Amino acid sequence: MSCRDVEPLVVARVIGEVVDSFSPSVKMNVIYYYNGISKQVFNGHELMPPVVAAKPRVEIGGEDMRSAYTLIMTDPDAPGPSDPYMREHLHWIVTDIPGSTDASFGKEIVSYESPKPAFWSPYLPLVLPFVIVYGSLTTSSSSSASFDSST
Repeated sequence: MSCRDVEPLVVARVIGEVVDSFSPSVKMNVIYYYNGISKQVFNGHELMPPVVAAKPRVEIGGEDMRSAYTLIMTDPDAPGPSDPYMREHLHWIVTDIPGSTDASFGKEIVSYESPKPAFWSPYLPLVLPFVIVYGSLTTSSSSSASFDSST
């Protein structure tokens, strides 16, 4: 993975305002299915709201199924970049995703909520919310979770 992978996130001010700078360490593919057609998501590309209505397939890289990842899908400037009064809106959380599998193998903590434009026509492009993959999630016996993002 290269710095070019995060460049659109810098331009969109996600890196700097929402998260600190980082170097991607795990490859991830996000694929939506709409009307029998698959649409792979790339940083900086826009998708129409009907395309993102159903939960995507999120493939997590990694070389070891014993490593677990947490997926968080959030909209960093909800409801829109011109007036982000909600600032951040949570769309989906999946934990315990084994490396080299996809999100369907994890535990869904927050059900998928499709992004919806607040002020635009449903036919205008919608920027896909930001997707974060953290390292392993460990849960203590008291049911409180702590994230280990070192992997």
